[in-house]
Amino acid sequence: MKTVSLGGLTVSRLGLGCMGMSAYYAGAGSDNAESIRTIHRALELGVTFLDTAEIYGPYVNEELVGEAIAGRRDQVVLATKYGQISHVSGNNQAGKSADELRRLDSSPANIRISVEGSLRRLGTDYIDLYYQHRVDPTTPIEDTIGAVAERVQQGKVRYIGLSEASPSTIRRAHAIHPITALQTEYSLWTRDPEAELLPLTRELGIGFVPYSPLGRGFLTGNITKRSDLETSDFRSANPRFTEGNFEANLGIVETVRSVADELNATPGQVALAWLLAQGDDIAPIPGTKQVGRLEENAGADAITFSSDQLERLNRIQLPVGERYADMSSIDR
Repeated sequence: MKTVSLGGLTVSRLGLGCMGMSAYYAGAGSDNAESIRTIHRALELGVTFLDTAEIYGPYVNEELVGEAIAGRRDQVVLATKYGQISHVSGNNQAGKSADELRRLDSSPANIRISVEGSLRRLGTDYIDLYYQHRVDPTTPIEDTIGAVAERVQQGKVRYIGLSEASPSTIRRAHAIHPITALQTEYSLWTRDPEAELLPLTRELGIGFVPYSPLGRGFLTGNITKRSDLETSDFRSANPRFTEGNFEANLGIVETVRSVADELNATPGQVALAWLLAQGDDIAPIPGTKQVGRLEENAGADAITFSSDQLERLNRIQLPVGERYADMSSIDR
């Protein structure tokens, strides 16, 4: 697996999003042994950039990743996130779900607690890349980044990241401490970052980490009707998967599939390879809990497009529907 530099941090060109192993998707948490095998296989293939967060589960995904990398810490670039759980609110957290715990809090006091919890669950004494998961409108970003910068000075964090931050927030944060990476949804399914975010991150020397690079699985072509999604799967209520919008968006997959057929590849591999073709400062983090799917995704690293194929992919229509039912937590 090739590597790229995200603001000075060297990572595998493709990472592994670990969220779905423990949360949000149907079957999450049902086979931790397979998830651990998937992480181990990722390391064998050179996919060493692992992504998790304290809200995933909550907490159990960090614990799972920590178990998987025990004795292998030096092989991994480990990213996790804070800021969607408040540890200083005084609320009893025992037994509560992620939805019940979710409260934006990037205050310095909360960060001090969050870092220690993540380090303990991950079984490590440092985090390679520590992201603010969502911008907290009640805490100035200068205070937030200043608090994380203190953890850098202590050696508990190596690099600082942001997720779903607006251009103005990124500039303010970068003025306090260099921001290494921005994690935001980006794919053939979501091209919003091309207008402002990608030009800005390149101006400032910040790497870009696309999450949901397979359009929440839609771009794989494996979801052909709404009934393919279980009611427990959060996508069943996502605007792009709702009745009417889902059917309108199926045409996107057909173009991806036609290019895949020409390359003897899968639609998912083509979708990932398209992202890789957008620059050497981009490291997508497709998520999976299955070894076979991981191996398929890793094959995207070897795909190259003709100019005609790339142009056809670039012309794909934008999907119908917002990215989330509630966009209020997205910093704009």
